[in-house]
Amino acid sequence: MLNMKLLKKIVLLLFIVFAATTAFAQDDKVEMANVMRSNGKIYIVVTICLTILVGLFFYVFTLDRKISKFEKSNKE
Repeated sequence: MLNMKLLKKIVLLLFIVFAATTAFAQDDKVEMANVMRSNGKIYIVVTICLTILVGLFFYVFTLDRKISKFEKSNKE
């Protein structure tokens, strides 16, 4: 039991160290975003991402309705 606690602490410590090093390694300059924003292409990327996200939500919603109908029909 002691080994599991020690292992959890080590994993947590490694995660915190990794998160801290990646946070400090980032630059303030995001060249690709600035270029895409100046060309107006960022709006196309955002539109495509939102379309995919809305499609996924719609799919999950319809799947949930189908599963609910299936569960109701099996109870009766």
